[in-house]
Amino acid sequence: MPSLTLVSFDACPFVQRAAIMLQEQGRAYDIKYIDLANKPDWFLAISPSGTVPVLEVDGTPIFESAVILEYLDETADEGRLLPDDPIERAKQRMWITYISKIMAKAWQLQSAKEEEKVRALAGELRGHFEELSKQLPSTGSLWGGDRFTMVDAAIAPILQRLTWAETLEPSLALFEGMPKVVAWRDALLARPSTTASIVHDLEQRSGRMLKNLGGWIARNVES
Repeated sequence: MPSLTLVSFDACPFVQRAAIMLQEQGRAYDIKYIDLANKPDWFLAISPSGTVPVLEVDGTPIFESAVILEYLDETADEGRLLPDDPIERAKQRMWITYISKIMAKAWQLQSAKEEEKVRALAGELRGHFEELSKQLPSTGSLWGGDRFTMVDAAIAPILQRLTWAETLEPSLALFEGMPKVVAWRDALLARPSTTASIVHDLEQRSGRMLKNLGGWIARNVES
C-alpha cells in the first residue's frame, strides 16, 4: 500500500471527511498540519488554490476533498462505499455536492457577527436538513440504513460542528422536529471514525476561534 499523508489545519471539516474515510478503512496515514494564515511555500506548490485538504500518495498530491474520498474508495482493498450501480453512484455524488454547499453555509452561520444573520442562516440550514430528511431511509440510522456510505463521511464533520453551535446557542434549534436527522447525527457523532478523526479538544478550540473572529454564537465563550 502507498504511504498516505493528509495535509491539514487542525479545525478543517473538509480534511476530517478524508480522515473519517481512512479511519473507516483502517488505513495507516500521517497528518501534517499547516498554518493557513502563513502558508508555507512547499504547500502552495502542491495546492494551487491554497486550500486543504491535500492527500499526498507516495509524495504525489491530490487535492479537493470529494476527489480524495473517491480516490480512497477506489483504492480500498475491500468494503468500498460507492455502489456498483451507476445511478446509485451518481446519487451519492449528487448529495455529497449538495452537502458541500451546506458546509459553506454552516461556516457562515458560525462566524457571522450579527444575530439577525445567524438566525436567517439557521432557517436556511433547517430547510436543507428537511430536504435531506426526505432522503433518509425508513429503517437504520445511516444514509444507507445500517450501511455506512460516502455520504455519511461527507456530512459527519458539519453535523458535528452545528451540534457544537447549538451547544453555544441552543435557541438555533437546527434539528428540532427532524427525528430522522437527529438519529443520523447521533449515530455519526458516536461513530469511532468520527471521534478519532479530530484533535481531542477541537470543540473548545473551535469555540475560541469563533469568539476571536467575532462570531455571534460564540459571544459568551471564555477567551
